[in-house]
Amino acid sequence: MPAATAQPALGLQLRHAVALGLLHGPTELLPISSSGHTALLGWVADLDYDKLDPAARKRFEVALHAGALAGLLLVARFELARALAELGARRALMLALATAPAAAAGLALQRPIERHLGTPASIAGGLLGGSAAMALAELAGARDRHALDAGWLDGLALGLGQAAALLPGVSRSGAARAVARARGFASADAEQLAFEVGLPVTIGALVLKGREALSGERAEWAALAAGAVASFASTVAAGSLKRGGRSLLPAAAYRSALATTVLRRLRQNPRR
Repeated sequence: MPAATAQPALGLQLRHAVALGLLHGPTELLPISSSGHTALLGWVADLDYDKLDPAARKRFEVALHAGALAGLLLVARFELARALAELGARRALMLALATAPAAAAGLALQRPIERHLGTPASIAGGLLGGSAAMALAELAGARDRHALDAGWLDGLALGLGQAAALLPGVSRSGAARAVARARGFASADAEQLAFEVGLPVTIGALVLKGREALSGERAEWAALAAGAVASFASTVAAGSLKRGGRSLLPAAAYRSALATTVLRRLRQNPRR
């Protein structure tokens, strides 16, 4: 009898962790929901990703986000330095208001979301809802506001958008960019704002969940590390995707097509 393939306590083989990490980088740089793509690939490829313990799945997602964040900070280091140089009291207030709603919602709803959402059907719903918001925001009219014009009301609106992105499939960057576009910011400036307001939220989530990952079984650390390294590498390799202030319409169309494909597959095979 052939020897069984060893799996870490997390429940993922190392090659699967690497594959998911490689996917995570490009999808993190685009407003198409990196976590949603990770879950859907695990579902489509029969990796039993959706059958993992919710807490274990979240620890793996944190590892992917950590790798992507490290890669993003490397790719966008000059942009980040410029943002820090422009940071003043008004900007700091905007960033605080853009962070608070997402942080509060995350602390209050983290466990229910982990337990009840993240299924292919709920991800498809998040993809469709986010797509509609992005398309409406993009088509609403001419925009010429600059990122430096953002004030406290813009920060609050961006914070509410990031809080809504806790729902699987919505996409934090997609929600923030849609809000910014709806509030009159040009495409490139909306992308810059989404990057700036997303950093504190991402770092906060990593600190919160990273402690849980470190307290987990050592046997799963290999899979977490493999996913993080792959996510870092793919983020750096796909770094050019972050530039240009592109329209949200192509991303909205792709998200809608993906969600439709997922729902069609669910109808054909309800047990999946």
